[in-house]
Amino acid sequence: MDRKNILLLFIICVLCLTAVPAAACGQAKTDVAGMDGRDTLYQVSTIDALLNGLYDGILPYGRLESYGDMGLGTFTALDGEMVAVEGKFYQVKMDGKAYQVPDDMQTPFACVTFFEPDLEQSLPAGLDFNGLEAYIDGLIPTQNIFYAVIVDGTFSRMKTRSVPAQAKPYPPLAEVTPHQAVFDFEDVGGTVVGFRCPAYVSGLNVPGYHLHFLTADRSAGGHVLELETKQANLEMDYTSGFSMLLPGQETGFYTMDFTPQTSATLNDVER
Repeated sequence: MDRKNILLLFIICVLCLTAVPAAACGQAKTDVAGMDGRDTLYQVSTIDALLNGLYDGILPYGRLESYGDMGLGTFTALDGEMVAVEGKFYQVKMDGKAYQVPDDMQTPFACVTFFEPDLEQSLPAGLDFNGLEAYIDGLIPTQNIFYAVIVDGTFSRMKTRSVPAQAKPYPPLAEVTPHQAVFDFEDVGGTVVGFRCPAYVSGLNVPGYHLHFLTADRSAGGHVLELETKQANLEMDYTSGFSMLLPGQETGFYTMDFTPQTSATLNDVER
């Protein structure tokens, strides 16, 4: 082979070595969307475990905060509602007040993500919970991924709840919610945070919308039962990754009977 052909072969090899990894990296990025830990919903336990009374904490909040800066959940013994906003975690107790969560407190169920909005839009006034759901559903590109949702602004009305701490043997969640404390707010400023989950996660999470609320002064809030927008803005983070931590054997999770929960039972508990 003469020098001209050798040089040509060398140039072709160099081009292949530089082009192929770039293409491969581009393909890998598409295949593992969300797996960098940013566009990932990180979940502790399952909603069915919570419905069945598995309220023992399995992860401290000091570790949970390394997986997300916004989200929702609850606490050991089901002691109130958790709301995470801008990297700070709050516990809304039965008195309706919000308390900052210490790192050593644990959660039996939580969902968090690092919030980086893909969509921002002002909302019409007068949207109730169902209207908000329908409005957001009209914006999303697909119903088959997760969405982290933040609605910030003022609300003509807001109804929230919190639940009391339970003692062992823990009752199912459906037996706890009739004893919940309900809080009514009018013309209140604050932040709604939560998730829209696809239908196929039934049993793992709440299909559709699960929202918690925190007042603007971070003093009160709870699990959202009803709302009406006044002057509010919507932000959404399209979340295509999903990671779950399951409870260990010592919690009773391994022997729990996960008889399918009916959608009516879950709706009663959530709304």
